[in-house]
Amino acid sequence: MKVGILQAGHAPAEMIAETGNYAQMFSQFLSDRDYSFAAYSVVDMEFPKSAESADCWLITGSRHGIYDNLPFIEPLKALVRDIYSLNMPLVGVCFGHQVIAQALGGQVEKYSGGWSVGATDYNFEGQTVTLNAWHQDQIVELPPQARVLGSSPFCKYAFLGYGENVFTVQAHPEFDSGFIHGLIEKRGRGVVPDDLLEQASCKLELPNSNSALADRIYNIFDLAQVTA
Repeated sequence: MKVGILQAGHAPAEMIAETGNYAQMFSQFLSDRDYSFAAYSVVDMEFPKSAESADCWLITGSRHGIYDNLPFIEPLKALVRDIYSLNMPLVGVCFGHQVIAQALGGQVEKYSGGWSVGATDYNFEGQTVTLNAWHQDQIVELPPQARVLGSSPFCKYAFLGYGENVFTVQAHPEFDSGFIHGLIEKRGRGVVPDDLLEQASCKLELPNSNSALADRIYNIFDLAQVTA
């Protein structure tokens, strides 16, 4: 099965040699399945020919905002609508979570409450999960099709589902503590308040629920085999 990864941003240049870019991180994160991966750097205007160029899709995070006037945003939203109209499996993470919501009629804004960074507890379908967050933007208005699957006191719409085939999450199940440490040092200083960076640094050793989220993504992508 072919998974198309729509890379909406780049990892810090100083970290790519060690971690890979976002598409490579997801390929590794989802390596327990015998998927083939095709990466499209949509942030650089590298788009697939059509929504049917892969069996299922994943949209990565990005340092950019949905509201930024960047050339890749509108074509990506159009592709989201095409994928959704074909009832194809689709997963969105952080920026991906947001762009899917905006493309389908929701609203995303820079959150007045500030940043969420590092290990964060969420209520996800009645269970507590811990995932690494790194965001200031949030969905503030849901698309009509969306249902809320999970939240935190800071992030009301942290997990969303659209029908059976689309699953999105605001946090980063693909980020381990080492990557968060790198973000703190390479992107956080002077941007994120120091007290939040210190709190995130103190939580680097906490266990996370990344594997549980990988299983959830596998379940979404496996729908492509059921409907093939």
